[in-house]
Amino acid sequence: MFESLPLLSVLIWLPILGGAAVLAVDRLGLGDVRWWALGISVLTFLLSVPLWMGFDTTTADMQFVERVPWIQALGAYYHLGIDGISMPMILLTTFMTVLVVVAGWVVIQYRPAQYFAAFLFLEGITIGVFAALDVILFYVFWEALLIPMFIIIGIWGGPNRVYATIKFFLYTFLGSVFMLVAFIYMYIQAGSTEVADFHGLPLDMTEQMLIFLALLLAFAVKVPMWPVHTWLPDAHVEAPTGGSVILAAILLKLGAYGFLRFSMPIAPDASAELAWLIAVLSLIAIAYIGFVALAQSDMKKLIAYSSIAHMGFATLGFFIGFLIYVSTGDVQGAAFGIQGGIVQMISHGFISGALFLCVGVLYDRMHSRNIADYGGVINTMPKFAALMVFFAMANAGLPGTSGFVGEFMVILASFKANFWVAAIAGLTLILGAAYTLWLVKRVIFGEVANDNVAKLQEANPRELWVLGIVAAPVLILGVWPAPLIEVIAPSVENLVEQMMTSKL
Repeated sequence: MFESLPLLSVLIWLPILGGAAVLAVDRLGLGDVRWWALGISVLTFLLSVPLWMGFDTTTADMQFVERVPWIQALGAYYHLGIDGISMPMILLTTFMTVLVVVAGWVVIQYRPAQYFAAFLFLEGITIGVFAALDVILFYVFWEALLIPMFIIIGIWGGPNRVYATIKFFLYTFLGSVFMLVAFIYMYIQAGSTEVADFHGLPLDMTEQMLIFLALLLAFAVKVPMWPVHTWLPDAHVEAPTGGSVILAAILLKLGAYGFLRFSMPIAPDASAELAWLIAVLSLIAIAYIGFVALAQSDMKKLIAYSSIAHMGFATLGFFIGFLIYVSTGDVQGAAFGIQGGIVQMISHGFISGALFLCVGVLYDRMHSRNIADYGGVINTMPKFAALMVFFAMANAGLPGTSGFVGEFMVILASFKANFWVAAIAGLTLILGAAYTLWLVKRVIFGEVANDNVAKLQEANPRELWVLGIVAAPVLILGVWPAPLIEVIAPSVENLVEQMMTSKL
C-alpha cells in the first residue's frame, strides 16, 4: 500500500524544509515558532509510522525504494531504501525529535527559532544517512550532520562550548576523510556509486584490510569506541539538554550502523581477521569505561561514559559473530549476536535519551550537574524521582526493561565464542549497576541535602509526559522484544550470509 509513495523523501525533506519554514515564521512574525516546530516534528513521526506498518518482515530486500538519476557524470543516483536494520533507526529518530522539541519548550529563550530549526535539519539529515543507498548521497548526509550539531553545541552549550564543539568537529571530520578515500577507491574499482555494487566488489586481502581500517577510523569515532572516545564526554557536558539527547540517542548509532552497512559486507575477510581487535576494543569500552563512569562527579559525564560502555556492547555483538563462526561454525549464533547488538542500539537510544532529559529537568531548577549538590530529591519531586529511578534501573540492565534484552543476547552469543569474552562482557552488569545505583543513591535518595533541594518543585505535566512517553517503549521492548527482532531478523540473516562468504 505504501510502497508507491516517496515516503523516505518526505521524511528527509519535510523536517529540512520545515526547519527553513520555522526560520521564516520567526523572521516574518507569523506565530509561535515552538508550535510550528512541534507540528512539523509530530507530522514527521506520524508519516514514519507507515514504514513499520507496511514493512514486509519476510524478506531482506530493500523496501520503499526510490531511485532517480542525480549526478550523471559520476553515475550517481538519488537512491533511497530501508531494510530491517535501518527502519527502526528512522523511527527512533522521528520519535526522539518530537520529545526534544517538547523538552525545549520553556527552557530555550535565546534564539528559539534557530534552536528548533537546527533540530529539524538534524532530523532530516539523519534519516537521509539511514536511508541512503548511494555512497555519494550517504557521504553528503553523513558530513552535513556536523553542521547543525556544531551549531547546537556552539550556540546553546555551556561555558566551554567552543572547545567541545571544535573537538567534536575535528574528531568526526578527520575520521570521515579516511572513509571518503575508501569510497573513492571502491568507486574507481566498481565504476558505480551504489552501495550494493560495493558489497559485491571482488577485493583481495590487502584491499579489504586497508578499506576496513579506513572505514574503522570513521565509524569508531562516531560510536565512539575506545580510544577515540574522548570527544563525547566534553560534547555531552557542554551541549544543551536536547543536544545531549539526540547525540546519545541517535548520532552514536550512526557509527555502529556504518559497520553493518559497509565494513562487514564489503570487507568480510578483513572483518573476520580483525574481529578480535574490535572485540578487544569493545571489551575495554565495557570494562574500563565502566570504572571511569564510577569516578565521575558530573551527572552528564557519568551518563556519557555509560553510553560509551553500552555502545561497546553493540559493537561486540556485531563482531562476536565472526569469532563464533570461526570457533563453532554456528551461523545462527552469529546472527543472534548481531540481533542483540541492534536491540542494544535501539534500547540505548531510549534509555540514554531519557536519562539526559532527567538531568535536564534537574539542571533547569538547580543550574548544577554536580552530583554532590543533590540528595533527597525524592522528598520534593516524588513523581520525577520514580521515573528517573526506572530509567536508571533500565540503564543497569534490569530484567523487564529494554536494557536487559540486548545485553543478555550479546552475552549469550559471547559464550558461544569464548567464555572469557562473555565473562568480561558480563562485568557491565555489575559495573552498570554500580555506577547507576551510586548515582541514584546520591541524587534521589537520602535526606534532603540542602535548602536548594528543599525548594525544588515537582516536575510539571509537560516534563512528566515527556518522560512517561519514553518510559513506554523501554518497558514494552523489555517485556515483548519479539516484534523488533522479527523486523531485523531477515536483514541480519542476509548480512551474516555476506559476512561468511569469502571474497578471496
